[in-house]
Amino acid sequence: MMSALRLAAKGRRTASPNPMVGAIVVNGRRIVGQGYHLRPGLPHAEVLALKRAGAQAQGGTLYVTLEPCCHLKKRTPPCVPAILHAGVKRVVIAQRDPNPQVNGLGAAALRRARVSVTLGVARREAEVLNKAYGHWVRTKRPYAILKAGMTLDGQIATSAGEARWITSKPSRREVHRLRAEVDAVVVGIGTVLSDDPSLTARVGPHLTRLATNQPLRVIVDTRLRTPLNAKILRRVDGARTVIATTRAAPTARRLSLQRRMVEVLTLPLRRGRVSLPALLRELGKRGVTSLLVEGGGELNAAMLKDKLVQHVRLYVAPSLLGGIDAKGMIGGKSPGRLAAALRLKHVRTRSLGGDIVVEGDL
Repeated sequence: MMSALRLAAKGRRTASPNPMVGAIVVNGRRIVGQGYHLRPGLPHAEVLALKRAGAQAQGGTLYVTLEPCCHLKKRTPPCVPAILHAGVKRVVIAQRDPNPQVNGLGAAALRRARVSVTLGVARREAEVLNKAYGHWVRTKRPYAILKAGMTLDGQIATSAGEARWITSKPSRREVHRLRAEVDAVVVGIGTVLSDDPSLTARVGPHLTRLATNQPLRVIVDTRLRTPLNAKILRRVDGARTVIATTRAAPTARRLSLQRRMVEVLTLPLRRGRVSLPALLRELGKRGVTSLLVEGGGELNAAMLKDKLVQHVRLYVAPSLLGGIDAKGMIGGKSPGRLAAALRLKHVRTRSLGGDIVVEGDL
């Protein structure tokens, strides 16, 4: 099963909004077929593994990291009939599919056909691999990772807004890899105005080449202050931009952006700003299963206040900035009591290029 999980992970940057799935067919003590799901619309892992096994799948065992599907409301045929047609005698499944159209039905269909089914082998590892998919299926919102590069005293920019570069190049390379793995990146208008980022995923030693996979770039901009010449609006192969705004935005600005083929998404106001819960629901409808929050302190604070963040990853540089007017990682008003502090779970730390990476779940 661990080999099947490693196969599944090969679809990390391409399978979404489908889950990552790996499958291996074993007959006797030999692997006779294997496969993984590459992207939506292409065959599922089980079908690929069985096809490669051919007649050798007869009487064998199929190891699969996610419960085989049995429903028809998708682009590819269901996997359960293919398994039965191949003559597999036993199916070992790591994780039940949380999709209500499957959730136990695939395993039940196999058992009704007198196929032996074992469920839950390496379940925890499979759930971690597809945590974004599972969250999206359950909540209809993307799994949100809040990322920040900061000094030891928690500052993400100077009082003048300078933030390049607090962290090391190895840390920045890792962030670009993370961008290529998520479906979307979101920033606030403050970050656009102060940093003018492109928010593309890049590769290479100097981060000069565009990665194959680019996230959807999302700007939270209540009054449409995004400059028409901002880098994030430039059309780049595979990189699209959406500006989330409200009815408070000037009509002339909206029309100017739309003439430049920029999508403007009008959402409700919440506390005088774009409703972030509404934004995440809309992104979820569009098949965005994972989201990287790369905003400033105000966007970070709003995402945390609305309980929309599932994971936090902090790149901490060995420097001290100081000053009450520096830009902190979390803006807004501080709670009056320590009991109100958010505490991370499953905390992990590691070194990276002279920085310390701290991450955990909320």
